[in-house]
Amino acid sequence: MPRKRLTREESREQTRLRLLEAAAAVIAKKGLAATSVEDVAEHAGYTRGAFYSNFKSKTDLFLELLSRDHDDAHQDLQELLDTDLPREELQKRLAQFYGQLYRDHANYVLWAEARLLAVRDAKFRHRLNALCLEKRDQIAYFITKFCERMELEVPAPAPDLALAMMGLIDGVLYFNMSMPGELPDEAIESVLSLIFRATFFGTRN
Repeated sequence: MPRKRLTREESREQTRLRLLEAAAAVIAKKGLAATSVEDVAEHAGYTRGAFYSNFKSKTDLFLELLSRDHDDAHQDLQELLDTDLPREELQKRLAQFYGQLYRDHANYVLWAEARLLAVRDAKFRHRLNALCLEKRDQIAYFITKFCERMELEVPAPAPDLALAMMGLIDGVLYFNMSMPGELPDEAIESVLSLIFRATFFGTRN
């Protein structure tokens, strides 16, 4: 069966995705500063011209990588919110979801690179902060909606809880990567789930 010919829009999106995937792999390995536009284009199998046909700069591509990361989490949470699960099962699934976020080492490396750059570059810091606040607000939205769904009172201002949850995951990821094996995966997931349950549901089970 002949392959379907891609439309111009489909072909362009495929090129963007390949460039983004290549950038994630190269930046995770070499670091942002040491990664060039040519590195990304070559890894993706394209030319420098193809890169600039899709992105204005390496920074723009990098920020889109980060944005797509929290879009994926948004989609997963929305799908869970849209289910008809009973209250207890929904609580269990939410705690499991949060407990497993620490496993995302690849994207953590990208966020760590972004934060280091933000410390040194005020212009980039402004753009990254806007993205982080958007991520915070998305998480705060879901905290509010899930609490409403389960008829629970939000235990603190939702934006504050969102930042605290983000910070806890970042801290666990940092120690898990810099001190591998110190705390087994099962223990990390159990502790994070316990903290999540205690915070939102007032229970340890």
